[in-house]
Amino acid sequence: MDKNTIIGFVLIAAVLIGFSWWQQPSKEEVEAMRKQDSIALVAKQKAEQKAKLAEQNALQKQQEKLAVAANDTTAAFHSALSGNVENVVLKNSSVELTFSTKGAAVSKAVVKSFKDREDNKDVTLFDEKDQLLNMMLSGKDINIITKDLYFTPSEQTDSTVTFTAMAGEGKSLVISYRLGKEYLLHASIQALGMSGMFAPNYREMDIEWTERCRQQEKGFTFENQRSALTYHFVDGGTDYLNETKEYADKAIEKAIDWVAFKNQYFSAVMIAKDNFAQNAMMTSLPQQKETHYLKHYAAKLKTAFDPTGAKPTELEFYFGPNDFRLLQRIEKQSSFGKDLQLERLVYLGWPLIRIINRWFTLYVFDWLTKFGLNMGIVLILITLLLKAITFPLVKKSYMSSAKMRVLKPKLDEATKQFDKPEDQMQKQQAMMAMYSKYGVSPLSGCLPMLIQMPIWIAMFNYVPNAIQLRGESFLWMKDLSTYDPIMEWGKNIWLIGDHLSLTCILFCVANVLYSVMTMRQQKDQMVGQQAEQMKMMQWMMFLMPVMFFFIFNDYSSGLNFYYFVSLFFSAAIMWTLRKTTNDEKLLAILEARYKENQNNPKKMGGLASRLEALQKQAEELQRQKNERMNNR
Repeated sequence: MDKNTIIGFVLIAAVLIGFSWWQQPSKEEVEAMRKQDSIALVAKQKAEQKAKLAEQNALQKQQEKLAVAANDTTAAFHSALSGNVENVVLKNSSVELTFSTKGAAVSKAVVKSFKDREDNKDVTLFDEKDQLLNMMLSGKDINIITKDLYFTPSEQTDSTVTFTAMAGEGKSLVISYRLGKEYLLHASIQALGMSGMFAPNYREMDIEWTERCRQQEKGFTFENQRSALTYHFVDGGTDYLNETKEYADKAIEKAIDWVAFKNQYFSAVMIAKDNFAQNAMMTSLPQQKETHYLKHYAAKLKTAFDPTGAKPTELEFYFGPNDFRLLQRIEKQSSFGKDLQLERLVYLGWPLIRIINRWFTLYVFDWLTKFGLNMGIVLILITLLLKAITFPLVKKSYMSSAKMRVLKPKLDEATKQFDKPEDQMQKQQAMMAMYSKYGVSPLSGCLPMLIQMPIWIAMFNYVPNAIQLRGESFLWMKDLSTYDPIMEWGKNIWLIGDHLSLTCILFCVANVLYSVMTMRQQKDQMVGQQAEQMKMMQWMMFLMPVMFFFIFNDYSSGLNFYYFVSLFFSAAIMWTLRKTTNDEKLLAILEARYKENQNNPKKMGGLASRLEALQKQAEELQRQKNERMNNR
């Protein structure tokens, strides 16, 4: 930095310092500025106070407006906004319903003649702590909320009651109930003399229905998996909210005519004569095991309402068991004349499985239960009947395996030259040629097994939903509808739970033994590499029973017992067929057929011959491919 630059910086600094000193205010000016700042501060404080006062005034006006509305409500329902809570009971031989005069809705529902999980003689679906039904009407100046109103009961009998909330002279809200001979409750809601309180185009009533669904059975997990908020579309068909997921105000786009708060064996259903409008909001929240509640259900609905009172809003309620035949009968008792399909509350499986359960299993159960048999005996008889029906197919499957078994030495001899990996196609062709010559189809044993599988799946869906098994004991099983523990502990263990089920263990052990028997039979008919592949299959055959244990330990003892009995009879049938089959005679029959086919090659038709033709075609394609490779 040169001398001139330094001098320049010094002069600039001197000018800045001098200007600052020259601009410094005097004492009088400082005092005047202080006073001016004080005045600005006071003005700011006054402005803040004014804004706060304006906010308070706005709030006060809002409160006054609400008070006016409240006074209007009080004026309209001055006699219904206070009172004493009283209970009114309607009952018959099937159900007992308790109504509260506050809200005029069912506050407690007891289903008779069904023991609960604590062995009490009746099942309480819900009480006032668990359930709330609220109807809301939006007037011109007021909202009428039934849960806040005290109603006066009249015309009371064991099956009927009328609740009235007065809204001034000549004006009232009337809710009437009529209990049928079983589980169906009819409700009628009517506004009398109140048309002037509503807008001319007002035609809908809002309904809010909530319930905490109680655990009714011993097995919490198993019951929870079969408890779901279910609804029925006006144009047919039902749907439900997934049992394991959480839903909060899920909109249902189509119109529905009933909604059910369902657990495994009991349901509370609300049905609308004039349907529930589109975009109903449904809530289903799974609860924790220690609460002893399965789900928290809620439904926000809209249905028709006539403010003139000429046409009442009609609803029906079902509080009772999920019994397929009973629900069909209840639907006929409904006064709405609609195809409600209430029996869909009993889940029977996917469409194909449902057909089996609907038109076979149900009728067999109905027929056997007419004799007053224990449900354990019924399960055994159903198993025997199914085995008898499928026996021709099972025998066909076994005989196909037996034929392959007696031909195994000949197959080994005919295919011993094809031991190399690249010769496997020729080996398969040689085997198929042998099968064709002897009139044996290696695939004939597959179809019977495929036919039996839907039956297993059908029973998997039917037995856990059959209320006939609930509370029924058999042998060591105290309740066929839930697990039968041989050991229990208080803490939940991952994958196992808090118990060991005896019937689940028996089923899994029987599955292992049956798998061993099946593998031995299949091993006797395997040739060459097939036998090696069978060793890999053995691990899967043993792994399946282990997986079944973790799946079925929570399942009902009735279902596990059915599978155990089914495997037992399957093993008995296989053992009997093995003992009654003479391999020498069977081989002689095959040899005779072989000679017959030699004399008449056209008789080598069927699936085996078609497979042989396909393999010859594949061989020709492979030969052409090899020729092209060699010509390159």
